[in-house]
Amino acid sequence: MFIPTLVLWLLSASPEVPVTPPVPVDAAPPVMPADASALTQAVHVLLRLTIDDTGEVSRVDVRESGGVPFDRAAMAAALRWRFEPARRGDVALEVQVDVPVTFEPSASPGGVATSSTEENTPPPGPKPPSFSTTVRGQSVAPPPVAVGDFHITVGQLADVPRNSATDLLLLAPGVMLANHGGEGHAETIYLRGFDAGEGKDVEMRLNGVPLNEVSHAHGHGYADTYFIIPELVQSLRVTEGPYDPSQGDFGVAGTVDYQLGLERRGITASASYGSFASRRLSLVWGPPESTDATFVGVLLRQGHGFGPNRAYANAGLMAQTELRLGPETRLRLFGASYGARFSTAGVVRETDVVDARLPCDADADSQFFCLYDPNQGGASQRHLASVELVSRLERGGRFVQQAFAVTRQMRSRENFTGFLQDTPPVGEAQRGDNTEQSYQGTTVGLRGRYTPGLTWAGQPQPLELGYVARYDNVHTRARRLRDKGGAPYATVFDNQVRTTNLGAYLSLRGAPMEWLTLRGGVRVDTFLFGVEDLNRPESDRQGSRIPEESVEAYGFFASPRASAEVRLTPQLTWLTSAGLGARSSDAAGLSDAEFAPYARVTSGETGLGWRWADDAGASALEVRGAVFATRVSQDLVFSETTGRNQPIGPSQRLGAFGTARFQWNQRLDVQASLAWARATQPLPGASSWRLWDGAVIPYIPQVLGRVDAAWRGTATVARQPVGWSLALGHSAIGPKPLPLDRYSESIFLFDVAARARWRAVELGVTVENLLDARWRESEFNYVSNFRGPDAPASLLATRHFSAGAPRTVRGTLTVYLDLQEDRP
Repeated sequence: MFIPTLVLWLLSASPEVPVTPPVPVDAAPPVMPADASALTQAVHVLLRLTIDDTGEVSRVDVRESGGVPFDRAAMAAALRWRFEPARRGDVALEVQVDVPVTFEPSASPGGVATSSTEENTPPPGPKPPSFSTTVRGQSVAPPPVAVGDFHITVGQLADVPRNSATDLLLLAPGVMLANHGGEGHAETIYLRGFDAGEGKDVEMRLNGVPLNEVSHAHGHGYADTYFIIPELVQSLRVTEGPYDPSQGDFGVAGTVDYQLGLERRGITASASYGSFASRRLSLVWGPPESTDATFVGVLLRQGHGFGPNRAYANAGLMAQTELRLGPETRLRLFGASYGARFSTAGVVRETDVVDARLPCDADADSQFFCLYDPNQGGASQRHLASVELVSRLERGGRFVQQAFAVTRQMRSRENFTGFLQDTPPVGEAQRGDNTEQSYQGTTVGLRGRYTPGLTWAGQPQPLELGYVARYDNVHTRARRLRDKGGAPYATVFDNQVRTTNLGAYLSLRGAPMEWLTLRGGVRVDTFLFGVEDLNRPESDRQGSRIPEESVEAYGFFASPRASAEVRLTPQLTWLTSAGLGARSSDAAGLSDAEFAPYARVTSGETGLGWRWADDAGASALEVRGAVFATRVSQDLVFSETTGRNQPIGPSQRLGAFGTARFQWNQRLDVQASLAWARATQPLPGASSWRLWDGAVIPYIPQVLGRVDAAWRGTATVARQPVGWSLALGHSAIGPKPLPLDRYSESIFLFDVAARARWRAVELGVTVENLLDARWRESEFNYVSNFRGPDAPASLLATRHFSAGAPRTVRGTLTVYLDLQEDRP
């Protein structure tokens, strides 16, 4: 017996033009395999069909196997099926469909899989199956909650050179990345006028699992995404600003959620070698009989680095499987493991580079990439597991439950000031300012959301209820190390921290008028902190004491968020959003019995969005632009004396951005963005409306531009088809304000890539920093003493910087095993 259900995937559906799914014309059931006589229970096979624009089945793949005999029987039948083709308007389309095929045993005694007829009954014969169709758009993303809410499909732009999954953030406007800590240290993120550090103002998630680490020794909210394998990132959602009720802790400048998936089935193995002995080996596997959500990936990286003390080595594994528990329920199991070791050159003084005083060759390049202290670097480990259950309900509802656990460890050593801060015992020499920061932590939690699928007045009224429960148990510590030997000589802080974050939210979307859509909601968060301070003095004015102390704090915060969307034309919308958000406090700054330990953020945004797609869905253009304003009750800025972010009081931002993405015929994909932001500290007693007044906050670039472009095609070489692609990435970074009214220089970087594929083999080459610019990835302005422990300290501030990578060339060989064509 044959019971198929057809699920149509329209990968480039236009929201303005209705799509008619394919209709079966001749779809005879498959023949029961001869060796299935002992079949006692149903066997299921999931096929993926490619139905061309004439209605013929041009390709059949097995997505979920029921066994070789049943797979062959189902495929043989499917190749004979004919359909009325899918259409968008009057245009016939080639589409892909998933067809579950069920072989059921006969009802005769013994369960023998045979067919029989009774007298006076019609003779048996192939009967057209009964198809039901569900039209799904291009993995239709929910409507944006703000102009700055981006659901980004990586697609062809994966061809643009990128070192890590963190670099994919550059696809969102107003993002800049910098790194002063080495290949393996989390990137510093600049977004929407915020110096978000390594995650203090950006909520980071992976498949919904939170990545920000509370009270991290290097900085509260530290989030390292370097462990994510780029080949497995299918899309990411970047919500700039606190406008979605589902956004939680650290969502000050915005939220980033990486979504994993592997479209290409089979095995893809890739090996790279490039400048500075950089080596990269990746292996990703998607079982042909499974969906995009099932994959395994392994990534190994190693290299000497582009200068002294920049070597690195890391390895990571990520795996996920999706299990069907019923027609409307699936279970996803995900796990990841990662380990890394890296060295860093730290910062150097500009004056020492100019005067060639560094311990390297005297030529300009050697000095530029030199260092003071070789005892800098770090190591980290991370292990992550997640279980997610998704159930589709009647009337379009959905129920999602997720449980997760994360354990990680990190240790880093950095020296920003040389020999400046230590006060040695009488008669001893200065011991140096090298800082060791270590962190060990475990996170467990639950997340869930429920969408009942309500309707009112015949219109869907999406309502969502969600919750999060997260518990962290961490040990965080900072110590000073001797310049000679690296032994610790002083403890800066040593805390055992336990935090609980319980949150819940409600959101609702409605359309009171055809041209007006309103969205609103509220999120409620509670924070409970328990801190064991292990670095208290052994005595005070009243005598000796135990060098430990307990601190407890509690906070409650409600965050309303709302937006209004006005549809001016079928393609043009005007969207205005406003919301409140919160960032929890670093345990190192808490006092006992403190209430409301968090920073408040208030933000508003208004702008326009325009989208166009041709009738055939081959071309699409999306343009967005907006202005925004943000105020934060307690901001943080990097301090060179502690090597981490420190409180500075309230801050404010005023900015604007524009972005456009054009896609044509799955050949050309171009995205460009330009953003401006001004971040200031308000003057005491100043009006909250004067967002442009005040002292400029350092290190935050005011102008950022980015272009990503990828062009794909096919050429004929020796009568053989050869696929090729060319890609370009360009970043333009305006001057960054530095302390004491200094500014950095502008930065212009170009990256290019090219590749060619013949059958199962692909060769590629990437060139990063094509023009070999000498650029400063991070710049500072402060007082330091790197001349030695006996040198007199200077009180004159000067520029310090960490060098950016020079021109880097890498060649790649990729082999596609179990080769299957990419999906349209």
